[in-house]
Amino acid sequence: MKRVLLGFLIVSTIVSISFTTQAGAQELLGAGATFPYPLYSKMFNTYYKEYGVKINYQAIGSGGGIRQLMSKTVDFGGTDAFMSDEKLKELPPILHIPICLGAVSVTYDLPGNPELKFIPDVLSDIFLGKITKWNDAQLQETNSGIKLPDLNIVVVHRSDGSGTTFIFTDYLSKISSEWKAKVGRGKSVNWPTGLGAKGNPGVAGLVKQLPGSIGYVELIYALQNNMPVGSIRNKKGAFIKPSLESTSLAANVVIPDDTRVSLTDTDAHAGYSIGGLTWIIVFKEQNYNKRSQEKGQEVVKLLWWMTHQGQKYVKPLKYAPLPKAAVEKAERLIKSITYNGKSLLSDVMK
Repeated sequence: MKRVLLGFLIVSTIVSISFTTQAGAQELLGAGATFPYPLYSKMFNTYYKEYGVKINYQAIGSGGGIRQLMSKTVDFGGTDAFMSDEKLKELPPILHIPICLGAVSVTYDLPGNPELKFIPDVLSDIFLGKITKWNDAQLQETNSGIKLPDLNIVVVHRSDGSGTTFIFTDYLSKISSEWKAKVGRGKSVNWPTGLGAKGNPGVAGLVKQLPGSIGYVELIYALQNNMPVGSIRNKKGAFIKPSLESTSLAANVVIPDDTRVSLTDTDAHAGYSIGGLTWIIVFKEQNYNKRSQEKGQEVVKLLWWMTHQGQKYVKPLKYAPLPKAAVEKAERLIKSITYNGKSLLSDVMK
């Protein structure tokens, strides 16, 4: 009886270990940008239903996603701010896989929430803290058909390391020499004025709570909360409201092989000025930290799906799909992901 019981326990242990290993391979961990989180939630839920692979993604901001990938505590990171040459030189090769394009919208809380227009100089002066009243003459001149209130402007910005902040400050640095000199661009900057909130949801929530406030969020967060978004005057002099079409037009540029490109302050006549790509970042060589080859294969399968079949979920959630040129660049990058130097996609496609 003891021998039978011992044998049963041994078999049970083997089965348990096998199941645990298999289950572990069926779960991927990711962390990073809140910018694409509504889209990623839809994609990852659909992917789990279709393939049984659970993706646990923590929306902690682009800075957090980059840090967690660098510390090798996640399978992939999410970022709207591409990593610098200097940072990439310090690490094993990291790939930026583009997933979609999104617009950073300027949103605000005013009586009646009129649809406002902003010229670049005025927008930068608001976030520099130089324009402090909504009925300022420069704002009123641009919005002559609207009676703006005698209300203090309260700037709301991100408090965490954020790709949305990177895109927004990248734009401000291009259109304002004063902003570039005093503040600059980055995932985190020393804001001249305002209140901080965590994540796109935090900024949207705080703007809704504070009369007279103004902030910047990914377009879907403004739309989900029924918040107004401003039209921005672009290089061609046209006031453009953020949308799928105007964001896509901004991507009509040459995309480099590594896909790290800025799309702000577009030259396109009908293009929206404040938008950009969002990326999944992964190590090119997947054999690290005792990772299994199967885990690496699951990462490659997911990335291929997100850049191909998964693109049909992009437009319904108010993001812009990848242009053909970006998909082709993404394919080359995914094909270059290896395990012990051998392409993982080749094994997956067999």
